Amino acid sequence: MYTIILAGGFGTRLFPLSRSSYPKQFISLFGDRSLFQKAIQRALLFSKPDEIYIVTNKDHKFLVEDQLQQIHTSCNVLLEPCGKNTLPAIMYATVKINEKDPDAKILVLSSDQLIEETDVYNDAVKTGANLAENYIVTFGIVPTTPHTGYGYIQKGSALTGGYKVSAFKEKPDMETAKKYLAEGYLWNAGIFCFSSKVFLEECRKAAPDVTEAFTHDEERAYALTPKISIDYGLLEKTKDVAVVPMSVKWNDLGSFEAVYCVHEKDERGNAVDGEYITPDGSNNLILSDRLVSTIGLSDIAVVDTPDVLMICSKNQSQKIGGITELLKAKNDSRVVSHTTVHRPWGTYTTLMCGGTYLIKRLVIHPHKRISLQYHNHRSEHWVVVSGNAEVTNGDTVRVVHTGESTFIPVGCVHRLANASDDRLEVIEVQNGDLLSEEDIVRLGDDWERIK
Repeated sequence: MYTIILAGGFGTRLFPLSRSSYPKQFISLFGDRSLFQKAIQRALLFSKPDEIYIVTNKDHKFLVEDQLQQIHTSCNVLLEPCGKNTLPAIMYATVKINEKDPDAKILVLSSDQLIEETDVYNDAVKTGANLAENYIVTFGIVPTTPHTGYGYIQKGSALTGGYKVSAFKEKPDMETAKKYLAEGYLWNAGIFCFSSKVFLEECRKAAPDVTEAFTHDEERAYALTPKISIDYGLLEKTKDVAVVPMSVKWNDLGSFEAVYCVHEKDERGNAVDGEYITPDGSNNLILSDRLVSTIGLSDIAVVDTPDVLMICSKNQSQKIGGITELLKAKNDSRVVSHTTVHRPWGTYTTLMCGGTYLIKRLVIHPHKRISLQYHNHRSEHWVVVSGNAEVTNGDTVRVVHTGESTFIPVGCVHRLANASDDRLEVIEVQNGDLLSEEDIVRLGDDWERIK
C-alpha cells in the first residue's frame, strides 16, 4: 500500500511553540520524535519508504529532508508551488502514484496528529484497505467525550467492517455535540484510504476543475486548481464514501487545551514540561525551559519561548490565531520564526541584537556548508567554539580551530564549511547598518538558493 502524508501546513494554532517557518508537525511535543516523524513511522507499518509520498511546500523542504535523515528514512517528497488545501495536495500525490501503479491503494495521513498505534489501529487500516476497492474510505474516531472542536460523521447502512457515510457534520455547539455522542456519531479524523482508480474517477465527477488542472505539470496545475478541501470538494458530493470506526486515542492538537488533554499530569492536574512551583495552582499547562511560578492561578496555559511568552485561560486557547493575526498586521517576524532558525546546513540562533550589532550562534551539520556569499552592509567576526571550521575568506581558504577566530570585511566573499564528522559551532558577531537576511548575495549554493 502507498501512503500520502500531508505536511504542508503553516498553522500557528500552537503559537508561540509553532511558527510558520517551523510549524507544529516538526516540533517534538511528546518524546524525542516530532509529529511528522511519528507519522512517517505509522506509514512504515504498511508502506515501504519508496511507497511514501510527502506533500509539503518549498519553505519546509529542508525541514522534511532533515527530519527524514534523523530517522534514517528516505521517501518521495513533492513540493507544492503554493497551498491550495487538501484536495489538490492529495490529487497531486495520487496522480504521481497512479503513473507508477494504476492499481495502487493509498492511505492518506496528516503529519500533525497524535495517534495511538495499536492492533486496533492496524486492524482498522486493513479493513479500510479492503473497502477501498469500491469506496473512498474515511476513518472515524469513536468519541470519548462531547467535543466542539471536531467535525462529526453520521453512520449509515452497515458494510463489512464499516458503514456507508450518511452525513458529514460541521463542528457543533456543546448541546449538539452531546446529541451526536449519544447517537453514535464519530469524530472526523481526516484520515483516508482509497484506490487511485476510485479516487480519480470520483474526482472527475465531483471536482472536474481539480481533475482538469492536474492534467498539467504541478506549476500550471496549482495555478489553475481552486483552493478546496477534500471534505467540501469530494466527500460531501460522492455517494461512495464509507467510514471505518477507529477506537484509539487520537488528537489533532489544534489548541493548547488539546495538548493539555494528552499530556501527563501531576497530582494537582498540572501538565508540566519544564520546572513549575505553586502553592495552589491546579489544572495548568506549563511549557517552559525556565522556572515558572504562579499564585492563585488555575486552568491556565503558560507557554514560554526565548522571544515570546503566552499566557491564557486554557479554554480560550483556540483564539490564539487572533494573536498571530495581530503580529502579521504589524509585519512582526516573530510570527514566522523562532530565535533559532533552521537552514539546510544547520541552524542559527539569535543571542543578542543592538542597533548596529547582532550576535548569533551558528551550528553547521557534519559535511555541510553555508552558501558562498558576501554582504554589502555588514562585516562579520567568527569565533569557533566547538569543532574545526573550513573558512573561505576572499582568496584564502584555511582551517580555523576551536578557540580561534577570523574577520570577514564588508563586501568580502566568504563561506563557512564543516568538513568533519562532528558538529561545528561558531559565534558570529555582525556589525553594520543593515543586519538582516536581505543583505546576503549568494554566488554559490548547495541547495540552489541563488536568486
